Amino acid sequence: MTTWWCEHAWLPDIGVADAVLIEAVDGSIVAISQDVATPSDATRLRGLVLPGLANAHSHAFHRALRGRVQQGPRDFWAWRDVMYDFAARLDPDSYYALARAVYAEMALAGITCVGEFHYLHHAPGGVRYDNPNAMGEALIRAAADVGIRLTLLDTCYLAGGFGQPLEGTQLRFGDGSADAWSARVAEIANYDSMRVGAAIHSVRAVPVPEAEVVAAAAKRGGWPLHMHLSEQPAENEQCLELHDRTPTQVLADVGALTATSTAVHATHLTGTDIALLSETGCGVCLCPTTERDLADGIGPAGTLASQGVRLSLGSDSHAVIDLLEEARAMEMHERLATNRRARFEASTLLRAATVDGNRALGWQDAGAISVGMRADLMAIDLESVRTAGAGATLETALFAATAADVTDVVVDGRHVVRDRRHLLVDDVPRELATSIGAVLS
Repeated sequence: MTTWWCEHAWLPDIGVADAVLIEAVDGSIVAISQDVATPSDATRLRGLVLPGLANAHSHAFHRALRGRVQQGPRDFWAWRDVMYDFAARLDPDSYYALARAVYAEMALAGITCVGEFHYLHHAPGGVRYDNPNAMGEALIRAAADVGIRLTLLDTCYLAGGFGQPLEGTQLRFGDGSADAWSARVAEIANYDSMRVGAAIHSVRAVPVPEAEVVAAAAKRGGWPLHMHLSEQPAENEQCLELHDRTPTQVLADVGALTATSTAVHATHLTGTDIALLSETGCGVCLCPTTERDLADGIGPAGTLASQGVRLSLGSDSHAVIDLLEEARAMEMHERLATNRRARFEASTLLRAATVDGNRALGWQDAGAISVGMRADLMAIDLESVRTAGAGATLETALFAATAADVTDVVVDGRHVVRDRRHLLVDDVPRELATSIGAVLS
């Protein structure tokens, strides 16, 4: 039995409760009590305790681009060339070191689960490592070593664009065929803190017949299936020219849109696209800080939500790692797009960052402080310069706090961050600087 006494905690169907005692066995919550005096054997969590956050879309190695691409390149496609240059430099050891530091930064920000959209599979030139899953296993080990859960969204990436072969750094991404991709992924084992998922990189990177193979493999394996969708208008235009259908329609036709699928970005959708996502039960992962950093545009979050589409959140390229900011931006972007306030309540934003994020990654038993759920907790400081005087409310957490206000993090009942210090990684800033510098040099 492990117990935490929370000064304030957000509980489903109740809201903010005071003096909450949470008891867990083997990492799962078994009892919750309110208005309890502090037991002597309980760990005290000050401030407002929320469920741990789920980062549903990550490219760990993009973290190295922070501060290096904000004044240019001018568009997404030029930015991609810079990203490819960094990807060309990584090997399993340097990938592990960088991912370990990035996942530790996520833990400090209250993230207890991450979905890694992983397509950097092979050595330069596309040569397979002796262990063909060496790069993926580096990510698995990195997440385990910093104490957060991982869904490895192993990504099929076969073409350099519509009808174009892979070239340059892209050769590292490809398996030759969807069947070869599926055979490689089948060799990756699940663990209690890690699960395998699948991804179609995009309709431009996976030809239609191959996308159908990936969708079938995901269904057969019981894997969550993710895909980049309509991030750029150019992708839509090229898809319409080649297939006379939008990317959403193409993916629907190959069976890739299901209740266990998640479309990432979904920025430039038609009304028909939104209806298809709603009808199939496919979720959408929004990445607001990346979408504005890359000038992608503002997605139709309000319309998607009104059609019953499940929304989750990701930090994607890690321009910042702050899921509270991603949640806040979901509402703020909608205000900019519609000139109306309060489209999304704080509780809806929290759900996207917790319950629905975990669901998108295949973790049905995580995302809420309730009996039977995993003991994933994060404590928000209510006395910082951002939160002082605002009160113990969910609005304070979602509209005022930042990742810097996260003081404590518990993952599966294990204390990973205490008093803003990661308990498994001594110096996270140093590890970030060292791992990025090693690759750049």
